[in-house]
Amino acid sequence: MLDRELALYRQLQARGVGIDFVTYGDQSDLAFADTIPGLSIHTNTAGLNLGAYERKLLNEPVRADVIKSNQMAGADIAMDVAHKTKAKFVARCGYLLSEFQERRYGERSREAKQARKLEEKVFRGADWITLTTAKMAEAVMERYKVQSEKIGIIPNYVETDRFRPMGERKAAEKLRIGFVGRLDTQKNLRNLITALVDIDVEVWLIGYGPLKEELERFAEGTVAQFKFLGNVPNHELPDMLNQCDLFVMPSLYEGHPKALLEAMACGLPVVGTRVPGVQEIITDGENGLLSEIGAVGLRETIQRMLDDAALRERLGKAGRQYVQTHFALERVVELEMTLLNRLAG
Repeated sequence: MLDRELALYRQLQARGVGIDFVTYGDQSDLAFADTIPGLSIHTNTAGLNLGAYERKLLNEPVRADVIKSNQMAGADIAMDVAHKTKAKFVARCGYLLSEFQERRYGERSREAKQARKLEEKVFRGADWITLTTAKMAEAVMERYKVQSEKIGIIPNYVETDRFRPMGERKAAEKLRIGFVGRLDTQKNLRNLITALVDIDVEVWLIGYGPLKEELERFAEGTVAQFKFLGNVPNHELPDMLNQCDLFVMPSLYEGHPKALLEAMACGLPVVGTRVPGVQEIITDGENGLLSEIGAVGLRETIQRMLDDAALRERLGKAGRQYVQTHFALERVVELEMTLLNRLAG
């Protein structure tokens, strides 16, 4: 996914923004400097333990006008460095860690409590908070009593010149359904397999995760032909998506899913579940279809899409237009530049 993440920073650099990455990896991370000429990478070349490395960052901070976190993990250290150097600190999150931990481990779990404690510290101490959806902003204001004046919405972006329709797919015996994502419980793939068990389609599951072998066994003997394709470099995804007839995101919850946006940018009609993160993107019947999370609901919604070529064409075009209007990289670059200019004076 690194190529996808770097696209924004390439554009910011072209606008005259100097960029340093601070990572928790070892010296092998330095090789990534070649992906953006002039990019400086600061990493744990000495192989220090986590605590020692964080102390090193605090004692030898990177000098910057603005220090920005990418997700919540490690954001407290970034904030402490910013405060020490008098830089402005932007807490950026593509999803709320606390909500994910609550769903995965339970609201009263140690993991959820730690996430809420971290979020409270970071959000209250930040000079600015960047979130990807208005729903996240509402949650942060309600949970942590943060004023709306220091919260902004900058959504995830899509390189719509790369993720685009590439002409009609060659006729095939079976319609093909695409999925891109991590193979874990969050993605609700057992229900997807159950939903398609006796439907004569081909399903491309792109991604890797802890449930891969279990899901492969679960999909054995189905009429639907499931192909587990593993991880695929982001630059290869547009071509693969264009070989599908529709895209399904059956998740139990999401933040602001880039895989869904990229599929829509390719002109694919999409089916998503009626859950946080997905239903903020898909408007049922306008730019995609929404389903309940259970196998029955998924089956009915996917079958409706499979049976109606005109519906697929209409929703695919509408989805592409929606992404171009709201999530094109060029729009997000403008939002980022506006923020940086304001914070850096």
